[in-house]
Amino acid sequence: MKSTIQLSDDIDRRIDLVAAKSSLTRSQIVEEALAHGRSIAWQEQWITGVKEGLDDAVKGNFASEEDIAEVLNRYDQA
Repeated sequence: MKSTIQLSDDIDRRIDLVAAKSSLTRSQIVEEALAHGRSIAWQEQWITGVKEGLDDAVKGNFASEEDIAEVLNRYDQA
């Protein structure tokens, strides 16, 4: 079933930006927001975080073995 909805210019623009920065279509973005609670703001933040992580990787910024051990030890309650 195909639906048509009216969106504000701001939301419409933000959906277009998320689509341009991801492999998702406009329909997929709206469906993620409605069906899975992944708001446009959440999707924007996720894309920003992934880009920052990729930029760090390109620069060679990775967690050291000590950093990883610290995180694992912090959450290892067993």
